[in-house]
Amino acid sequence: MTDTLLDQLEARKRLVGTFAATELESLLTAAADLHLTDANDLIRLHETLLFFRAYPPTSAIVRLTDTILLSFADRVSDIDSPAFAEPEVSGIAGTRFSAVFSYEVVQRLAALHGREIDINWDEWDTVTLGAVMSRFIPLLREDWPVEANVPYRAWLEHARPPKTRPLDFLLDHLRRLKLPPRDQATLQATLYDSLQLPLTWELGNSTATRSRLRLPGAGKLFLHDKPLLKRGDVSLEVEIAKPPLPMTQLSPTESQRVLDLILETSAVRYRELYGFSHPDTKHVCRVDFGRGVRVYLFGVPPEWRLPLRAYHSALFFKNGVPIGYVEILSLFDRSELGFNVYYTFREGESAWLYSQVLRLLHHWMGINYFSVDPYQLGHHNQEAVDSGAFWFYRKLGFRPVEPAIARLTEREEEKIRMQPGYRTSPGTLKKLASGYMVFEAPGAQRGLWDQFQARNVAMSGAIPIKDPAIISAKRAPDERRYLLLLQRNPKLRDLVLKCGAGC
Repeated sequence: MTDTLLDQLEARKRLVGTFAATELESLLTAAADLHLTDANDLIRLHETLLFFRAYPPTSAIVRLTDTILLSFADRVSDIDSPAFAEPEVSGIAGTRFSAVFSYEVVQRLAALHGREIDINWDEWDTVTLGAVMSRFIPLLREDWPVEANVPYRAWLEHARPPKTRPLDFLLDHLRRLKLPPRDQATLQATLYDSLQLPLTWELGNSTATRSRLRLPGAGKLFLHDKPLLKRGDVSLEVEIAKPPLPMTQLSPTESQRVLDLILETSAVRYRELYGFSHPDTKHVCRVDFGRGVRVYLFGVPPEWRLPLRAYHSALFFKNGVPIGYVEILSLFDRSELGFNVYYTFREGESAWLYSQVLRLLHHWMGINYFSVDPYQLGHHNQEAVDSGAFWFYRKLGFRPVEPAIARLTEREEEKIRMQPGYRTSPGTLKKLASGYMVFEAPGAQRGLWDQFQARNVAMSGAIPIKDPAIISAKRAPDERRYLLLLQRNPKLRDLVLKCGAGC
């Protein structure tokens, strides 16, 4: 009965808009009464519910999925399984997981969820505490440098005030260390990160869990009473040619609220995106893609910016549910994109979502060249190989820049045409993923950026930008103006292209 019901629910994810919504409502009503004792069954149910919460055919299905998801802390309370801590599904209400977070992230998490987070003593080699803790417990030097098997935990417990949690004690003393003002933030982070401190997050019924986290004021529900948009329904050329998407800059209060949600969304999935860890809190924009998708786009403040490329990142909410993110590295009219739809939502409208990212960047930053790093395709990334990421981009119109990979692509495409049911082997997918892919907007010069790599410019020993206005724009409130000024300087572009090709 359980397997049959879960199978029926999962099957309908691929059939949204093609069956009577009352069928799904009946299945969800039955699922609400299930008493599941197997962790994998609970995970299957949870992920299916989240999918239909983001892609609901009716408002009744939104209410049903939310009701069951809100009960998950009770449903998993008696089940202790490592399956709940797997990266693809971590963050379910009522579970716990352990992870090592950076100093910047830990400070914010401790402020938001301090009571739920503590040091995982069982998974930590406390010997790293000596060099750090001796900076604010001087008498530890009597023990640490000369004794074997120093009881670091006992020292920490002895030094901290009775009502102060060990993690708070460490963070507080790191903040109070007397360090050179100019390098204080960097040195504090270096000291903390050297600890490689694992933390356990007891999620309970926290609003940060994937079961409960929702974007307040997400706007009108978009109901999917028609089939979902598939990859074949999407043309990048057509979407890029559409008018600019509406954008709104948030107030400081709204920005902080959204950035906290984004931090929580990322942290419960073990992810630390550079921009999510170092967001520019003063310049967060909301972009409405349509179809229930609301996006929050922001850069990093001047002190965290890259020397050459402009950096932006964004998180996508679908009907108030976080479904994925993008990281954007831009130079002149070229962007490298790290696009990720969370595992739960990959049967949704990923291709359409991606097309709107390109549409946004084309109009807002003047981007005409879009590049995908080999890692995104599956180079040293088994998840991307398993998901067939190469073919996702290829079928949207991206092309490999390396001639050998282009020839291999053509051979694989011929096999697909001639052999019904043929699937590219994992070994071949890894070969296909070993080089960059690019998409050029209509009118862009084909192949212009094919050989460019930013690290080649950096390794050349100098950033060849001398124009004071461009240099000043790099530290402006947002790096968009920096990109637009670069685009007006074709001689500088040619010089950067030459350096970027390794010449």
